[in-house]
Amino acid sequence: MFVRFFALVLMQLWLFFVGAASGSIIPAPPQLSAEAYILIDGRTGKVLANYNSSQRLPPASLTKIMTGYIGALQIQNNLISLSDYVPVSVKAWRMKGSLMFIQEGTKVKLEDLMRGIIIQSGNDASVALAEYIAGGEDVFADLMNKHAIRLGMLNTNFVNATGWPHEDHYTSAQDLAILTKELIGNFPEHYKMYSEKSFTYNGISQRNRNTLLFRDKTVDGVKTGHTEAAGYCLISSSARDGMRLITVVMGATSKAIRAEESQKLLAYGFRYYDTVDLYRSNESLRKARIWNGMHNTINLGLTEDIVVTVPDGSVGDLVANLEIDSEIKAPLREGQELGSLSVFLGEEEILAVPLVALNSVEEAGIFRRFWDTIHLFFVRLFGGDPLRAE
Repeated sequence: MFVRFFALVLMQLWLFFVGAASGSIIPAPPQLSAEAYILIDGRTGKVLANYNSSQRLPPASLTKIMTGYIGALQIQNNLISLSDYVPVSVKAWRMKGSLMFIQEGTKVKLEDLMRGIIIQSGNDASVALAEYIAGGEDVFADLMNKHAIRLGMLNTNFVNATGWPHEDHYTSAQDLAILTKELIGNFPEHYKMYSEKSFTYNGISQRNRNTLLFRDKTVDGVKTGHTEAAGYCLISSSARDGMRLITVVMGATSKAIRAEESQKLLAYGFRYYDTVDLYRSNESLRKARIWNGMHNTINLGLTEDIVVTVPDGSVGDLVANLEIDSEIKAPLREGQELGSLSVFLGEEEILAVPLVALNSVEEAGIFRRFWDTIHLFFVRLFGGDPLRAE
């Protein structure tokens, strides 16, 4: 208890000084009744609050986010289709815990199976999908772990597709936040299923266990989980005015508490932070002088959209700094790095990305190169190139 109190005090001091430096005072995040939690900006990935977020914990049915993620990826890659019919094995039919109630020896439409996993948290549906994709749950678990490594989930190991308790089956709040961000960002159509409040299969209707879907119209996911070892867990996500937040709460003591603590994190994030779109990819930020080329200048920009998370009210304090290579010579290829863009909030550098050529420039003929060589000599000697771009 003392260690947790000390960690929270340090966090409060750090947030105070960061806020003071930027001109915005940010209070410490709320103290939650949970074993671990994290709050991130769902667009930038910036961590806004966390406690024990890297601790390895049993995830219960939060595991099924990875199960659904792999299903969505396989659909995107045209390896399987929502219109496929998936056979139900004896193993899938005999699963215990939360169920979709599929029957051994039948075939279930994959689209229904996905809803059975996402909305009804069906262990039977998860095993059926794992067997359909990988031939067996053990092989599917290996696939899950390979994707976890690819995504940078450093404190994760999956043994099954359901979250059924096993001593070697674990993950962390931070890793689940990484996975959820990837799921929402890469599979927006698939993610819509996570907001559905109920699903009926074989005459059995079940409500989505995420109670925040019924309390807050801005919440559109994500997943609940519960076992005796894991406690009550909830991953939630909410989007408001161009800002998306993701929370992971693990090890709460009741359904009500996991929902209440998640709401506290969402309220804190939306109240004290903003997500700001700064620059668009392939937008010209600056023209630069080039030598030995078919053109005198080249447009510089970024390869991807730039979005940052900043304390509320501090957008006007952002300062951008462009550093451009002093001598740029053709030939140039599109995407070639020719400088850098840095963004500062007070003394803190919050972003540093390469500036790249937005178009290619071919090398000029021999006479043009000769003239530019002479011109460049005098520029180096006296400075003041009249064609230098701003």
